[in-house]
Amino acid sequence: MIRKMEQQDITAVRQVAIESWHDTYEGIIPQEIRGRFLEAAYSPASLQRRLEQSTLYVAEQNGAVVGFANFFLLPEPGDAELSAIYLLPACQGQKIGTALLESGMADLTETERLYITVERDNGNARRFYEARGFSTVAEFEEDFGGHILNSVRMMRPL
Repeated sequence: MIRKMEQQDITAVRQVAIESWHDTYEGIIPQEIRGRFLEAAYSPASLQRRLEQSTLYVAEQNGAVVGFANFFLLPEPGDAELSAIYLLPACQGQKIGTALLESGMADLTETERLYITVERDNGNARRFYEARGFSTVAEFEEDFGGHILNSVRMMRPL
């Protein structure tokens, strides 16, 4: 079941972020940097701000949150960003990510383009987005807490 996130989901979403980030970025981003990022970006206060300033969806299985997606509008009219979509590792490959993505896109009625930025070496994510109509629009390096990431900017027309 996909639904909009509520305040009582903050702890569960935080746990999904922690588990999926460590699983996804092991060998790509050093553990210390992952930990610092997660503490800042997925603290209860940060998730509360996201809940107030953007749109989040959660995926539930058997009453438990197993994934989430975060969408927000960009300043450029017609543009939106998918800033996060994560699932518990055991729940990947079950079409839950697709359901989260489709739920968010369905609500972006005034949007013409959806963007996402992924780490170049995150092949699973790149294949996921390419299979759902995203294409690469830019590649660049960025400083991620002292670690250089090779990022890929992707876009899908809506």
